[in-house]
Amino acid sequence: MESKKQIIGTYKSISNWHKFRLRLFLEGILTGIFAGLVISLFRFGLTEAEAWRESFYEQLRGSDTLLSAGWFAALVAIAFILYKLTTYEPMAAGSGIPQVKGALLGLMKMRWFSVMWVKLSAGIMGIGAGLSLGREGPSIQLGAVAAQGVSRMLGRTRMEERYLLTSGASAGLAAAFNAPLAGVIFALEELHRNFSIMVLLPSMAAAMTATVISRALFGRASVFDIPDLQLLPLNYYGIVILVALVAGLAGVIFNKGLLNIGRFYALPIFKSQVHKIIFALLTAGVLGFFLPEVLGGGNNLINHLAQTPVSLQMLLLFLAGKLLFTLISYGCGVPGGFFLPMLVIGALSGSICANVLISLHLIEPIYAANIVVIAMAALFSSSVRAPITGTVLIMEMTASYQQLLTLAIGAMVAFVIAELCQSKPIYEELLTRMLNSNKPAPATLEQRNVVELAVCSGSPVANKLIKDIQWPANTLLVDIKRGEQQLVPSGDTLLMPGDFIYVFTENEHIEELQALVSGE
Repeated sequence: MESKKQIIGTYKSISNWHKFRLRLFLEGILTGIFAGLVISLFRFGLTEAEAWRESFYEQLRGSDTLLSAGWFAALVAIAFILYKLTTYEPMAAGSGIPQVKGALLGLMKMRWFSVMWVKLSAGIMGIGAGLSLGREGPSIQLGAVAAQGVSRMLGRTRMEERYLLTSGASAGLAAAFNAPLAGVIFALEELHRNFSIMVLLPSMAAAMTATVISRALFGRASVFDIPDLQLLPLNYYGIVILVALVAGLAGVIFNKGLLNIGRFYALPIFKSQVHKIIFALLTAGVLGFFLPEVLGGGNNLINHLAQTPVSLQMLLLFLAGKLLFTLISYGCGVPGGFFLPMLVIGALSGSICANVLISLHLIEPIYAANIVVIAMAALFSSSVRAPITGTVLIMEMTASYQQLLTLAIGAMVAFVIAELCQSKPIYEELLTRMLNSNKPAPATLEQRNVVELAVCSGSPVANKLIKDIQWPANTLLVDIKRGEQQLVPSGDTLLMPGDFIYVFTENEHIEELQALVSGE
């Protein structure tokens, strides 16, 4: 009965696109309000927890060993709490972005309220205790489950819920980083892989609404405070390519480390998940005394690099410490992302490049900050394989809008480097591994959904008759949008570049359909 209602609701939406688009726009605003409030609460909790941690470690350094021992005992207790929370809601573990991608493909289910409160509480607890994790992945998942909550409360179809999930993810990144354009582009480029008006309209509405709420509560300041960024001269563009090459290789190394940290945690000493979390938190406790700069997300470290000269030896120490501790923190499986730590690693790589280039008299010291922001965009593009998002994200996070050209060049060069090294996009690979280790329940695979696919120029199905295309089993093409025209498909209908097709299929075939239409 529920499946029949879903099908009827989907066909009603498809048959009246004008009303459906307006409804999605309004629901995008509602999603943005809900997601903006939830993520603002998350940001506030993290800010307070990290401020408390910094002041507490200052007290510990001047106190007796008894208080320090008490703190390490508290870290063990926190590890047990995090273990219980992640066991209760496994979908809240880790970054959250692979889970959102899986939900969009219909291969994973998220219990929206359960994921929300576990992600909030465990994220604040783990990052606040010092784990090198970021707020962006959790914020994207929090935005997505907020959107799922809106969809469930309004009784929307699964097709409509997919649009709202993308909108919520867009709002999540926008509110987390005060970067509305990056939020929209990330949701479209990395998550939905579709720039149709049906996705764009609610995603923009949600991202802008969430950003308004975030700015009302936290102000308009950019996440990274990098003053006096200069316009890089044309004769320095060769340096941009060189820096992007280094950052691109760093992104490849980062991905390999992240994907292989499980081998370290497979050692016999880690008998269960709780032992991994205890190890990560005790490592955080030790680093809090000797290298506190690598704790937490790390945005303050980026601000420090941009404003205060740091020796090459310290930069190398920070890079090694941040990279290794990020791998340890993410590998233990608690809620928290690596998006922000990844940008910090990019900034440290850029700072090292700038230090070397200045010492060789290849650049003026005034352009050191430019090298830092270029390296951040490049490493992000290399790791995530989303160069447009990387360019816009760093531009918004640093308020360096005049750096668009150099950021784009750096992101594209790093993208090519990652392709040449055959490094896999990190979120796609993490999703694949999750699906391989945790097979979806049969009930999930039996569900059907209507998915929207864009026929681009060069697509294998472009300029072909529908009857001549080898569609997956149990798949039905139900509608074609060509501009403002709505076509009823038949076997003799010719698909053309620019068409948007709507296919009724089993969830397990969605990835196959996307590959068929895109040619990837």
